Amino acid sequence: MDGVRSAEGLTEDRAIAADPGALTGAVGTLRSAHAAQRHLLRAIPGVRAATGGESPLERQPRDTELPHVIDAEGAEDATLRARPVTGPPVAAIRAFLDGTQRSEVIGWYGAVPLVYGTAGAVVRERVERRLVTWGRPSISHRIYAPLAYAPRAALEGALGAMVEDTTRPAPDGTIAPPHPTLLLERATLAVSRDRERLELALAEQWCASRGEPIMIDGGIGANEAVARSSCAVGVVKSHRTLYAEGDALSVVLGLARGERSSVIRVAPRGRSEVLSWYLRLRDTAGRDALWGLVRVEMSANVPTEITARADELSRWLLAESAPLAAPDPRWDRMAYGIRSAEEFLRATTG
Repeated sequence: MDGVRSAEGLTEDRAIAADPGALTGAVGTLRSAHAAQRHLLRAIPGVRAATGGESPLERQPRDTELPHVIDAEGAEDATLRARPVTGPPVAAIRAFLDGTQRSEVIGWYGAVPLVYGTAGAVVRERVERRLVTWGRPSISHRIYAPLAYAPRAALEGALGAMVEDTTRPAPDGTIAPPHPTLLLERATLAVSRDRERLELALAEQWCASRGEPIMIDGGIGANEAVARSSCAVGVVKSHRTLYAEGDALSVVLGLARGERSSVIRVAPRGRSEVLSWYLRLRDTAGRDALWGLVRVEMSANVPTEITARADELSRWLLAESAPLAAPDPRWDRMAYGIRSAEEFLRATTG
């Protein structure tokens, strides 16, 4: 499985990178932050250009939600326990889906930031041990602006559907205060939501048209059609929230390579319920307790008995632990197919 390392794969990536518009058709003319900045400076009096040289907002330090643990309802065992995944690993995953995002400040209106955001998603399909792009990858370029504090009419007139309001009122009618750091965080979160939307729209298309197993980087509960599909396998690599408390948490953190936890029910606010479990992909000798640990999500509408299905999907995921996704720093939890998707998107979105 040589993925994007093959000559044909690299040719494909470079060709699309040279013409990003070929990916999604008409997405407007502002396909770069520089082009968007020039357009804003010409179209809207009072906008000051950002000086540049700063890293994308995603790389800048910011306050985040503290890590925490949550108890979860068992779906397989009355008490959460470790279960060995029996049987040999099987490479049955047909496709891999991942997304990317990049946000950068391109201008200021007074103290109000104007952010250019790019979101993208792609499915890489395994065909005869190679990874190729399935369908048309999705790329979105937008300007994220707090229209409660910026010239709404001018921005909407200059950008049309490309502008996204980051100060839409909450259900109780309140609007975020004009704190510059808060406005930047809201812009970054808005780009993240667009990235997730693109990812799950592609996942829905795959499940509806192909119905073969697809590994999705992240959870699947944000899209009801994907969450209900038996072909979707979500793999969560980060663990700021751990769905286990007390003795159950000790079980999760103590899993050995090739072991999984009991299946639980997970239904975060605003998302569809899914079945989930923790799976240890690699030996933790000399490593921290989260090394090689992923949380797997599948549909709550299990086509077979829960234990059999969780074991089957776990065997599939264990098979994807080789070849290594190195040199990515997350290689202990990342499948090579997901790395292929990331490399493709890096080549196409810059």
